[in-house]
Amino acid sequence: MHDWKSELDALVAETMAFAKSVKVEIERPPSQPIEIDERGGLSVLDYGTSERDEIRKRVESFKAHQERFMREREQYADSLLRRIRPITKS
Repeated sequence: MHDWKSELDALVAETMAFAKSVKVEIERPPSQPIEIDERGGLSVLDYGTSERDEIRKRVESFKAHQERFMREREQYADSLLRRIRPITKS
């Protein structure tokens, strides 16, 4: 029983010595901002504008997107009701 403990201690000591002898330097590429366009593609961000202007532009884009969805939903509902009305009048 004592033999496996000494082997384990030797293995741990050998592993620790090996880990200390190995020096690994990880080079990370310089971070680049992810640019998102209103159309969903990638574009170049304008760092000259203030954060407030950037937020305002994004909010306007989001509102326009939501309004387009609302119009499409309403048009679909209207077309569905137009198809159903003749059936329900009978």
